[in-house]
Amino acid sequence: MRMTNATIRAVNGLTARWAAEVSGGTVFSAAGVWPLLGFLADGAGGGARRELAEAVGLPADRAAAAAREVLAAAGALRGLETALGLWTQRTLELREAWQARLPAEAHGVLTGDPAADQQALDAWAVERTGGLVERMPVAVRPDTEMVLASALALRTRWLRPFEETALTPEGGPWADRTLQGLWRPSRVLDRVGVADTPRGHVTELKVLGDNALDVHLLLGEEGMTPGQVLAAGVDLLARRHPVVAGPQLPYGEVGPGLRVRRERRMTPEPPTLDVTTVAYGVTADHNLLEHHALFGLTTARLDLPGHFPGISALPLYVGSAGQSALARFGARGFEAAAVTVIEMAAAGGAPPPLRYLTTTVEAVFDRPFGFLALHRHSRLVLAAGWVTDPEPFPEDEVT
Repeated sequence: MRMTNATIRAVNGLTARWAAEVSGGTVFSAAGVWPLLGFLADGAGGGARRELAEAVGLPADRAAAAAREVLAAAGALRGLETALGLWTQRTLELREAWQARLPAEAHGVLTGDPAADQQALDAWAVERTGGLVERMPVAVRPDTEMVLASALALRTRWLRPFEETALTPEGGPWADRTLQGLWRPSRVLDRVGVADTPRGHVTELKVLGDNALDVHLLLGEEGMTPGQVLAAGVDLLARRHPVVAGPQLPYGEVGPGLRVRRERRMTPEPPTLDVTTVAYGVTADHNLLEHHALFGLTTARLDLPGHFPGISALPLYVGSAGQSALARFGARGFEAAAVTVIEMAAAGGAPPPLRYLTTTVEAVFDRPFGFLALHRHSRLVLAAGWVTDPEPFPEDEVT
């Protein structure tokens, strides 16, 4: 996977900033929206160009090349499917230089019939995510001139699967619920560690996939927000905080959900890492314009000319922008998908209305926690989220 460290830092930086604004159970993909913002920054002007460059984290004149870099590198990964789509009205003439920076196969045509166009775009979302996302997160309108979209779908199988079991937490928000628990032992203690961050200690557990797509589970101290925990996870990828790995942990309660104890056994045995967590499925729809400053769309969303002179001579503004995402974590593997869409209309002049003894290390994730799905070698985060409502234990198996 060939991506510069600057590009990886920029994408992961947007993940951390987005995490600071989420609440409740959710899933999102900054890697899905980041290339779209990069292409928009390349064709933007004035205040929109400055804001988009700030959101991307790179100069605007480098943004399109970096966006192509992300799409090409991600598309080469085993277990990850990516796609970019561009649809325009037949009467919209794009600047040749801007269009040339997008994949040649990406460009389609809008018919002018919103219902038919919506059906075609929804079918694209289904096809590009293998059915994980069933529709586009924004609607085609009669005045839609251009739609720019990305799709991302990843699947991995654990190198070592979990055993399914019933789990009833003794305390916390999930107390007295019978959940679909997942358990497995391991001899590899360095899969877990405790980080000392400015906001509190965070336990990180690495669950490895068979195609170098991994999931890191993150449990913070009680009282830490989802944004603080997820941002800490991103910082750990960049090695910004000290971490005490499993083999170096002292005995006792050593971190959130983490305990090291000494046990007597009949025969000599090597140290063990016992992991208990929960199966979960998370879905979320995000209106990106509700967080317009985060995505550099504050100026671009105003129905005024001058935002995107590098895309078309026709004045354009961002009419709507959204993302639909999901993630599923089970005994044998993980899958996630996101479809991100930016819909643009012809600018007029009035602002649009606002819408929308042997040592055993025990790691237990039995209260809300975060997760990052990432490429192991580059450390690029592909999806992130927060788990508040795990899967229940099947009723027909409760005795």
